[in-house]
Amino acid sequence: MRKKTARPLGKSGRGAIYLVLVVLVIVVMVARFLRRDYYAVFLCALTLLLFNIPRFFGRRFNIELPNVLESIILLFIFAAEILGEIGSFYTYVPWWDSMLHTINGFLMAAIGFALIDVLNRSPMFHFSLSPIFVAFVAFCFSMTVGVVWEFFEFAMDSLTSTDMQKDYLVQSLSSVALNPAGINDPVRLGGITSTVVNYTEGGQAAQLVIDGGYLDIGVYDTMKDLIVNCIGAVAFSVIGYLYIIGRNHGIFARKFIPQLKAAPTEEKAPPKRR
Repeated sequence: MRKKTARPLGKSGRGAIYLVLVVLVIVVMVARFLRRDYYAVFLCALTLLLFNIPRFFGRRFNIELPNVLESIILLFIFAAEILGEIGSFYTYVPWWDSMLHTINGFLMAAIGFALIDVLNRSPMFHFSLSPIFVAFVAFCFSMTVGVVWEFFEFAMDSLTSTDMQKDYLVQSLSSVALNPAGINDPVRLGGITSTVVNYTEGGQAAQLVIDGGYLDIGVYDTMKDLIVNCIGAVAFSVIGYLYIIGRNHGIFARKFIPQLKAAPTEEKAPPKRR
């Protein structure tokens, strides 16, 4: 008897994932609409739009996205918008945000790698980049996208009072702002158990006690996001480098590397008889 081997994810599998996710998003959209949660309805509509970006990207740049890569992108969008934002997985699951930023670093490196690698192999461009340089550009592309996203989170939190940069409770801090002499010598506070916040609400003085430490405002979250983004970018850059130096043997890498579609060949008309 022949042993059955696992088949790679084909177009039918990718199509099934796409269909299931679309149905789930529509169900959530209808449920949130009945509850008059119009922000969630907007997120669902945005998710349906984002689902079509991989196909648009492939058609626009004449690139064939591997089924595995496209499926990961679809699941990533669903996990970020529906589970993360609407389902509050960002708060219920401590590692959810870190996981998504790691995957984002991986995916953005894949896109950056594809753009450079396709140009590198295209007959329209007369240059040839070394494998290590292509991998480095893919890494830089991913990190740039990660930094721009952190800019966006900071802008949204500053202008619309959201909390995209999740805050952390810390038990120690070191700051020169606490130095009574005003010199550049940081004062360290350790073993912080609580923080008292005095503020005004409706013109009345109020007080809030934060138990567990000092509430860090976004710094830890931003740095953590960039670090895990870097890990994802490095992981794909290594895969891409190995793929280039052994292009015909990178079976695993080909599941994540977009390919340039072959140009359709024109059939020559048969010669006319005289």
